[in-house]
Amino acid sequence: MIENKTPTLGSPDFPTEECLKILDSDASSTADKKAAMTSIGRKRDIRNKWALLNYSENGNPEVVLQAVRGLLVFRNEPDISRRLKALCDHPNEMVRDVVRYELNGVSSADEGLHSASPKFMQNVVVQGDVLRTLEHVPDAAVHLTFTSPPYYNARDYSIYPSYDKYLDFLESVFAEVHRITKEGRFFILNTSPVIIPRAGRKYSSRRYPVPFDIHARLANMGWEFIDDLIWAKPPETSKNRVAGFEKHRKPLTYKANPRTEYLMVYRKKSHKLLDWNVRQYDRETLAASLSDDDFERSNVWNIDPATDRVHSAVFPLRLCQQIIKLYSLAGDLAFDPFAGTGTLGKAAIQANRYCFLTEIKGEYVERMQQKIGKFGTEPDKAVRFMQITEFKSEADRSQTASSRRSVLAGAA
Repeated sequence: MIENKTPTLGSPDFPTEECLKILDSDASSTADKKAAMTSIGRKRDIRNKWALLNYSENGNPEVVLQAVRGLLVFRNEPDISRRLKALCDHPNEMVRDVVRYELNGVSSADEGLHSASPKFMQNVVVQGDVLRTLEHVPDAAVHLTFTSPPYYNARDYSIYPSYDKYLDFLESVFAEVHRITKEGRFFILNTSPVIIPRAGRKYSSRRYPVPFDIHARLANMGWEFIDDLIWAKPPETSKNRVAGFEKHRKPLTYKANPRTEYLMVYRKKSHKLLDWNVRQYDRETLAASLSDDDFERSNVWNIDPATDRVHSAVFPLRLCQQIIKLYSLAGDLAFDPFAGTGTLGKAAIQANRYCFLTEIKGEYVERMQQKIGKFGTEPDKAVRFMQITEFKSEADRSQTASSRRSVLAGAA
């Protein structure tokens, strides 16, 4: 005896009339409306074209997305083609992304070159202004950027005329980082709110929310927010802001001791999934890059800060080691535009990655030579230190050689 099964909502067998009732009912949940639209789309019935077109104008983006999936089956129909093209400018970002992905495809100039990086940039430190240096870096050159920008007006080396000018400077640097980053790869920004002391007893101090103010600018330039990691330091390392409150306990005057910083994880926006990035590497490289069991399971990373006799704010080596291990593969090129004393470079070389570092202050570069210069004894890990003019010459020679190879390949 054959058992008759009742069609379930979301399946192509669910009656169209019932789907329409659910879609038109104010009492229906978003989940049910989404499933009803899915049922209609999965029927692949040209007679339902009117419904797919109609509900692609719905105010609920979940319904619109399922209507789009149904319309794509008939994308060659003139009226449907016009509607899909119009949806490229839909106010909802998810709808826009799906339609643009389907209409424009996912081809990439990075195909076949994703695991490679320019040899003239491998294990190179450039002393000089980061923006001037990046003028000579080709597109899609680096796999990972991890950096901590100068604190706003909190150090002698990071004085800016205004907070807006500070954010403008960071935006200009990170826009260049976006340009030189390979498709779908990561940019990790270490920042924290900055406190500027009060000008006098009758004035208040001011706290600038750097990670929150820079985020919108990053999103607008094409960085997709992925994760927020919290770098937690031991309580004894934080500035004691709560001392006054502990004495008098007056409401409104509480100020917590800051012992965390943000590691904001961004990915260069791509229609390709991360699996595509991984598949660009051979099996040997992937096997050599697999993480061991020493990693944090939560987004709170308890890592002690580091000190240095030359630089007042340096990355702990363990922090850089974790970032390198979790967000790059063997042979990748890791970049720090504000390299300081080069901790990221040290971690990259130790992990069989390449580093590219820029730093404007000469004393930090000298300290960097002491910290990572020892790797020069191994030919494949030698670090080269140069000025911008030298780097420009290297870049020009590399571009000329690349052009020559292209010409020869075309002749062949």
